[in-house]
Amino acid sequence: MRNRRAALAAVASAASLALALTGCGQNSEGGGKEDKGGADGATIGIAMPTKSSERWIADGANVEKELKAKGYKTRLVYGEDDPDQQVSQIENMITQGVKALIVAAIDNKSLDNVMRQAQDAGIPVISYDRLILGTEVDYYASFDNEKVGELQGTYIVDKLGLKKGEKGPFSIELFAGSNDDNNTKYFFQGAMNVLKPYLDKGQLVVRSKQTALNQVTTLRWDGGTAQRRMDDLLTSSYRSSRVDAVLSPYDGISIGILSALKSDGYGSAGKPMPVVTGQDAEVASVKSIVAGEQTQTVYKDLRQLAKVATSMVDAVLHDKKPEVNDTTSYDNGAKVVPAYLLQPVSVDKSNYKEILVDGGFYTENDLK
Repeated sequence: MRNRRAALAAVASAASLALALTGCGQNSEGGGKEDKGGADGATIGIAMPTKSSERWIADGANVEKELKAKGYKTRLVYGEDDPDQQVSQIENMITQGVKALIVAAIDNKSLDNVMRQAQDAGIPVISYDRLILGTEVDYYASFDNEKVGELQGTYIVDKLGLKKGEKGPFSIELFAGSNDDNNTKYFFQGAMNVLKPYLDKGQLVVRSKQTALNQVTTLRWDGGTAQRRMDDLLTSSYRSSRVDAVLSPYDGISIGILSALKSDGYGSAGKPMPVVTGQDAEVASVKSIVAGEQTQTVYKDLRQLAKVATSMVDAVLHDKKPEVNDTTSYDNGAKVVPAYLLQPVSVDKSNYKEILVDGGFYTENDLK
């Protein structure tokens, strides 16, 4: 867990990097504002995965805001976690003549044909947060995904006192994201890089013995799926013992895990909640952290990610090279995709106010 000064410095660093790429703007509906160099008011297609997660709603709104501030028009669609629907939506936007695409894939392997259509039409594609695999895309805007997992794993290690000589053994269960999201392996690998030494020494024990990535994924990052799996784990492996920590990669999954834990009596007198991690600092999970249920989340400033993606579109459409800071890590099977990666920040009850409220991501009223 980072101390307060380090966490605030990371937020400031991410903000300054992204702000250096592009300016701020106000949100609006319909067409763009008076053109400020936005490729003569060109329309940009934005394909987001689903409205069932508040983070993707925020992403869509933030990207629209930034594009319109630069003089672009926008067409924003949500695929509602249906890969075929997303393909159809992108095909329609290509037919309608959008000048660039910003795509957060539902299934990163289902877009091969439609990406070829975009390439044939001369439409640049920015892969947004989830890397599209197996086909040409121009640039990738995301966060340091392995660092997200490292922050989650490090938080568990620190909270259980493993570095301070607490020998345990402590029981832990592992959850990962959707098996069709390329980020899943990075999150999990980052966490396991931290946790594996303690698993090898027996300080951490996975009583279910489910430790391989293909055993712990959660299709579509679904909280209900995670809740059912946690119910099964508690029934099969924890009748006579307690779970001390749960590695959860995402807040929606964390909420499902917490529901299963509470149904099993955790959070009551004599049976405290285990350490439960998360990601995205969604309102429900931040409230849960304040209430002493979920323990931690990883904050990713989506406002800055929108600025990065917008700056990439703007640069490409003005025949310039976007700024990137990673040209080696993200091989999608067709090319190594140049990327700009922002830094995530670990948040818990001790620093949520300074990071999220004082940083302007939420208001006090949002978290009541």
